[in-house]
Amino acid sequence: MSVSLTTTAVPVSSGATPAAEGAVAQAFRRCRDLGMRLSRQRRMVLELLWSDRRHLSARDIFERLNAQGRNIGHTSVYQNLEALQSAGVIECLDRASGRLYGYRSDPHSHLTCLQSGEIEDLDVVLPEELVQQIEDITGYSIESYTLQLYGRRRA
Repeated sequence: MSVSLTTTAVPVSSGATPAAEGAVAQAFRRCRDLGMRLSRQRRMVLELLWSDRRHLSARDIFERLNAQGRNIGHTSVYQNLEALQSAGVIECLDRASGRLYGYRSDPHSHLTCLQSGEIEDLDVVLPEELVQQIEDITGYSIESYTLQLYGRRRA
């Protein structure tokens, strides 16, 4: 069966913008709404994830925060990442090379570069006809979806 696919993909821009600062404030509010304490360490982890807008390992987060002079221990980084991920405030991607953490927790897709391993967040909207076709073939009612795409940058 051949299926033609048209998607609308919008990569999230990098760098801290006013919108990103507003989004990290939303993450702070979400933590408070969930009854999570917003310790200095937890704020630092959230601020880094939202300002960097990349998928980072716990070690990356530890090293970047300490390089900025923001003293934080390994254990504190791991504990905060686990708590934030368990509460659904951030995402966690399990890869062969280890866990990577990202600032988004909403359903979205990923494009992984096969050369660099860099992961881009994508918002993909499948054509309604394709979703209907998948539902007809499988007998499932699709409620949400994410795609995992892999490729190489064109020269």
